[in-house]
Amino acid sequence: MNITAALEAGKRQIGEEVGVSDWLQVTQSRIDIFAAATLDMQWIHTEPERAAETAFGGTIAHGFLTLSLAGHFAQSCLPQDDGAVMGINYGFDKIRFLTPVREGAWLRGRFTLLAVAQRNPQELLRTHQLIIDIKDVETPALVGTWLGLTVFDAD
Repeated sequence: MNITAALEAGKRQIGEEVGVSDWLQVTQSRIDIFAAATLDMQWIHTEPERAAETAFGGTIAHGFLTLSLAGHFAQSCLPQDDGAVMGINYGFDKIRFLTPVREGAWLRGRFTLLAVAQRNPQELLRTHQLIIDIKDVETPALVGTWLGLTVFDAD
């Protein structure tokens, strides 16, 4: 598939949910590794005994940990374009953290295509609504508008 075919296919999918990932558990180990990598050692994330005394009843994941899982969710469920040489995170227009993610929770990403446009002969810009659900919780952890570039081979 070349960029023209990918653009036309994308236009037909606008407004559709185009990917739903598998569930992924947010363990204390994952939270601790993220805290160490980002130097964000705030106790609500890293001290289970102290966090148990809060309204959360335990530690919660960093909002940015939840957001950073978007790449994994996208790679696991969004279709790949034939002829594409790479995908690039272009940024977010809006991100909202709606529900704290408690340690042990299961998350998944859902992607709805909002827009697609050709930026130049090799780049396709897609805009997705990203929702990160928490299993058995009505309100999602995160809702955002995510932009991604797909770069196609020059041929």
